[in-house]
Amino acid sequence: MIRDTDVMAEGFKGEKAIVLPYSVCNYQAQNNITSKLYITHIGYYPNAKKHYRDRQEGCAEYILIFCENGHGWIKQNEITYNISRNDLYIIPKNTTHSYGSRANDPWSIYWIHFQGTEASLFENIIGQIIHINDAHTNKHNDRLQLFESIYQNLEMGYSPENLEYTSFCLQYFLASVKYSAQYKESNPIKVDNIIQDIILFMKDNLENNISLDEIASHFNYSKSHLINLFKQKTSYPPMVYYNQLRMQRACSYLQFTLLKIKEIAFKLHFYDPFHFSNAFTKEMKMSPQDYRRMYQK
Repeated sequence: MIRDTDVMAEGFKGEKAIVLPYSVCNYQAQNNITSKLYITHIGYYPNAKKHYRDRQEGCAEYILIFCENGHGWIKQNEITYNISRNDLYIIPKNTTHSYGSRANDPWSIYWIHFQGTEASLFENIIGQIIHINDAHTNKHNDRLQLFESIYQNLEMGYSPENLEYTSFCLQYFLASVKYSAQYKESNPIKVDNIIQDIILFMKDNLENNISLDEIASHFNYSKSHLINLFKQKTSYPPMVYYNQLRMQRACSYLQFTLLKIKEIAFKLHFYDPFHFSNAFTKEMKMSPQDYRRMYQK
């Protein structure tokens, strides 16, 4: 049996994480673009006191950890590496490992789980400490902005365009580490269009149970025009996309709050806890209870 323990005894103020649903990961594995390199989990833990993870049988994905501040450690194949500010480490997949935060100076970390047929292209930066100089010439802040761009796009939903964009961003992020001397300044892409506005409206109303009529009315569109436009840009009907965002919010509540399952169900306007549990299990391939046990200690 895999030993996979996670200790976050006090929680981390400002923490955030996205675990992509099984169906989305499966889509990425089949897509010609994303199959090369794709994200399965992503997050940020600030001042992560008592953070600890132990996987005796390894993990199916590569795990990138970038330490923004503080100190921690990573143990891989009986070798312990001390991690400090601006250190980056990528744990190989299927490798026994554990890691944690130092008690007297807990780390703040950005982290990504990733997979892909071309992950081995970056094997020379995997399994070793990479120290990233934060001098201006190394465009350190741009890397962090790139991480935020990845996170924010996934937070906006799992359209093919979002997934493909984040795949390319991850390749660029890893390339900026592998080819640090050649790394040039990057400018995060900002998209300003009606679809972004619609998605932001959805996100602002995840707990208001809005309807397609209300979305169309808010943007002065007919329902048919809204559906066609949204599907053209995201490949999803608006309400399917809205429900994906609701499920993403449910994951966040399960991982980072003590709300009961029934409270989350009613908060997100599911008919009842049974309906919520069925919808969650269909999307995430595990029950809300199992998800909470896995990601919250």
